[in-house]
Amino acid sequence: MRDLSDIRVIESTLKKYGFDFSKKLGQNFLTDGQVCPQMAELACDGADAVIEIGPGIGVLTQQLALRAGRVIAYELDSRLIPVLAETLENFDNIEIVHEDFLKVDLAALIGDQLAGMRVAVCANLPYYITSPIIMGILSSRAPITRGVFMVQKEAGERLCAAPGTRAAGAVTIAVQYYAAAREVFSVPRTSFVPAPRVDSEVIELVPHRTPPVAVPDEAAFFRVVGAAFSQRRKTAVNCLSGGLGISKDAALAALEHCGATGRTRAEALTLEQLAELTRVLNAGDAQEG
Repeated sequence: MRDLSDIRVIESTLKKYGFDFSKKLGQNFLTDGQVCPQMAELACDGADAVIEIGPGIGVLTQQLALRAGRVIAYELDSRLIPVLAETLENFDNIEIVHEDFLKVDLAALIGDQLAGMRVAVCANLPYYITSPIIMGILSSRAPITRGVFMVQKEAGERLCAAPGTRAAGAVTIAVQYYAAAREVFSVPRTSFVPAPRVDSEVIELVPHRTPPVAVPDEAAFFRVVGAAFSQRRKTAVNCLSGGLGISKDAALAALEHCGATGRTRAEALTLEQLAELTRVLNAGDAQEG
């Protein structure tokens, strides 16, 4: 097995195929020989198969394949397909798929190809596409044991923040609605080639069997959340009024019903308060109709 954490091996392999890193695709390959085994151990805990997103040159893929019965890795960049064929040639339990993961029906994939297996998702995610991929996975409600992701440190802190705290945002609420989230460990920028300008961290998401709060309508709940966090410098009453097209009086009455005030900002609202806010506003709409 090639030591893909050795910068000399990386450079010679990429040079052989004339590969240049793409800024557009946010390519920063994880090469740390300590980090990848830790990520793989976490992802494969209780999993028979792993779906990897963006394998790069295959350093994390190798570690996953050593621990899981099957690995399906999705790579968007066609230039990396022959590279991966070489770096992973000693493994017979890895399938490389040249496809945009954002277009994959994850639930259907698991049902068709991994039926009966406990499946995890693992990835070193490009910073620019972190939220779309994570929210796509969670909202699909595909049967996965967990997701283990390398993300920009600031993004990880926001994704894993507790609702009702200063760091919380709309994506925080969405993640917490679907899964239990936690920060696992930090990773310095020197663990990547080329080195990004910021540090990263590994986070773990374990999907809830049922959401922690009951909402009358998920689409309505996420509209309320989106409106409440639409302008972080403004109070929730102003954000709700502008974002939902309702009067400030109606927004204030709903907030007060949930134990908030006209001065409350969205980041101070808990998951339970946002769920109750949705119920109150939905009831108001029903009465007006």
